[in-house]
Amino acid sequence: MASSHDADTAGITRRKSLAALGGMGALALAGCTSNDGGDGDDGNDGDDGGLGGDDGGDGGDGLSGEVIVTGSSTVYPVSIEMQERFMDENEDVSVTVDSTGSGGGFANNFCPGDSDINGASRPIKEEEIESCDGNDVEPVEFRIAGDALTVAVSPDNDWVDSMTFDELAQIWNGDDPAETWADVNEDWPDEEFDLYGPDDTSGTFDWFTENVVGEAGNHRSDYEPTEDDNTIVQGISNNEHSIGYFGFAYYQENEDDLKALNIAETSDDEPSAPSLEAASAGDYPMARPLFIYPSADSLSEKDQVYSFVEYYLENSNADWIADDVGYVPSNEEQVEENLSTLEEYA
Repeated sequence: MASSHDADTAGITRRKSLAALGGMGALALAGCTSNDGGDGDDGNDGDDGGLGGDDGGDGGDGLSGEVIVTGSSTVYPVSIEMQERFMDENEDVSVTVDSTGSGGGFANNFCPGDSDINGASRPIKEEEIESCDGNDVEPVEFRIAGDALTVAVSPDNDWVDSMTFDELAQIWNGDDPAETWADVNEDWPDEEFDLYGPDDTSGTFDWFTENVVGEAGNHRSDYEPTEDDNTIVQGISNNEHSIGYFGFAYYQENEDDLKALNIAETSDDEPSAPSLEAASAGDYPMARPLFIYPSADSLSEKDQVYSFVEYYLENSNADWIADDVGYVPSNEEQVEENLSTLEEYA
């Protein structure tokens, strides 16, 4: 079973996610401004080192060794910032961060024991916990930020400003998906969609399919899937009839080239634009928590991994989480709860 400060998180519902995310961000955003610039990284368009390496360990008075981070492309920008800041202070530690998708990271790297930490844009699944358990890997859950998952279209799209979950489900479901914009709304153009989104190893794919389409696994396959959110951004911006979805940080980095849609859960609800403030307040229906999962053995046996996770958690309420990356930071209570859990593995 995954260790966690919140044992039932693995089965969290969308409404529980919103409530949890609102609690996380309400205090944290009080001291933050919204991001006017980029995340300082260009997103997940490359790796910062290969997978593998030695265990390292305590280098006398200082730390040394390697920390291997895999997983979510949504969590990737946060982990990259943490990597750079931590390595500035710990020059003998090499932290590598690879964007593999939440599910891809669990299946191919973390559960087999080949990475120390996996980022995830949704809670770990029961079958992933079982897979890890089969390899004597115990994931430890830490909620580290919040996201406002964003649906975007081309700036040239002048016929839609907002959509409901039902309209999105008509487009993205795998049973009988709409083929043209007019199939969803007769006032929209009778033009086929250009569809872009994360692939099925992505936690964003899982969250969107389960919570917006309404059924896990029921996602159309005839779209342009990718692990690289910047590829989604480019595809949408270059095609008038495009639509796609990805983490808010990638929209905020490229907002001049995209048009974000306001989202309502039902036609009776007021559509809300994606923003850190709306996600923090629980007003944006596609707000969701973000996680990292270090392994218990890596925390207990590798000083450099423990120190990196400690640094990560201590800084998860920093203003730069909102200002430079574009996510909702943790609040002080969440930070203290996470650090208390971490101490169990010291």
